[in-house]
Amino acid sequence: MTMTKGSDILSLFKGAATALITPFKDGKIDYVAMGKLVEWQIGQGINALVVCGTTGEASTLSTVEKVQLARFVIDLTDGRIPVLAGTGSNSTKVTTELSKEMEDAGADGLLIVTPYYNKCSEYGLIAHYENIADSVRLPIIMYSVPSRTGVNISPSAVAVLSQHPNIAGIKEASGDISQICQMASYIDDGFDIYSGNDDQTIPTMSLGGIGCISTVSNVIPARFAAMTKKWLEGDTENAAREQVAIKPLIDCLFKEVNPIPLKAAMNIMGMCNLEYRLPLCPPSNKTHYLVYDTLQEFGLA
Repeated sequence: MTMTKGSDILSLFKGAATALITPFKDGKIDYVAMGKLVEWQIGQGINALVVCGTTGEASTLSTVEKVQLARFVIDLTDGRIPVLAGTGSNSTKVTTELSKEMEDAGADGLLIVTPYYNKCSEYGLIAHYENIADSVRLPIIMYSVPSRTGVNISPSAVAVLSQHPNIAGIKEASGDISQICQMASYIDDGFDIYSGNDDQTIPTMSLGGIGCISTVSNVIPARFAAMTKKWLEGDTENAAREQVAIKPLIDCLFKEVNPIPLKAAMNIMGMCNLEYRLPLCPPSNKTHYLVYDTLQEFGLA
């Protein structure tokens, strides 16, 4: 699917996408658990899936594992909903090569985080995304999460990059609502804003966003799908109420760095082993008890 700017605009998806965890078993990807998770997500009404993102511990997956995992999810999903593949790195060349592999694997789109560690200028950031976008046919959603990467995609950079026919949108996780507001004033039809912070989904949609790419929807996909649908259909009051209602669960699942509490929750729910790849490790006992208690409050344990 190739995006083109103009009057006939297609979005990759509207509503809620789940940034999937990567289940492990004895150090390897647990494809049985992954398959069950994908089918459950689709059955719960989620609008799209993201594989090999931050929540999926992509930084500790090899390139071979990333492509194999993406192919597995794409094949299993079989066109029922869009599947986006994370391909970001701190090397434009490496990201481009992986993006081409994900395109060959059948991904519907790419989620590409900003380069990290080797902090680039705005000029370098624009060149990074333009070079990748020139090399693939798939629509790209940029990912701005400066708390992790040290690099922010500014509204002025978005204004430039949004004009590229293959750059379809941004996952905005800066946490800066004023920045999102300014960004929304700079873009035209054909460029979409998605919330990258679960607790700012409805605030972002109130500024013109069309959905979210969520961590917490790993455990409550139906509620995220319903909440975003309510907003898109004009039931803004109930959408806002739901955003407030799920805030305690969101806070709990970010008590430690993502996806540590999330995987603990999904282990309690019987969805995966409590297994991570170093340097990530299981949560503290205090966090684990908090996760269990919060799941009980939400009827999930």
